[in-house]
Amino acid sequence: VSHPQVFKQPWPGIMRTLYGKHQQFETVYFKKFPGYYVTGDGCRRDKDGYYWITGRIDDMLNVSGHLLSTAEVESALVEHAAVAEAAVVSHPHSLKGECLYCFVTLREGHEFTKNLIDELKKQVREKIGPIATPDYIQYAPSLPKTRSG
Repeated sequence: VSHPQVFKQPWPGIMRTLYGKHQQFETVYFKKFPGYYVTGDGCRRDKDGYYWITGRIDDMLNVSGHLLSTAEVESALVEHAAVAEAAVVSHPHSLKGECLYCFVTLREGHEFTKNLIDELKKQVREKIGPIATPDYIQYAPSLPKTRSG
């Protein structure tokens, strides 16, 4: 599970302001956690004490009060041998607030089956934790791309 990355002490490369928008700078980077600089990235700490950057906070979903990185879930999905690409989006849920709706494209020679869906859910659960288990996994023949990929 990912949490916002914050720093208490400044470092040489820290931003000092946004040109002409100092109030916005203070609101975005300091208001949520007073006394701390919010980087805009999520992170998690592993069992060995190492920190892993999980992606941008604005690419996070709030599932039952837990912030989950869409990039982290996508990475867990594409680690499966059958999955070529994955995209994760928010879907409304009556109890959780948001839930994970995943789209996957498959590598050549693989079929989208109930068994594959179960394997993918298990893989995400094992890599990230039970809270990250996708509620929906849908086959997509391709995923939309921006100009930069």
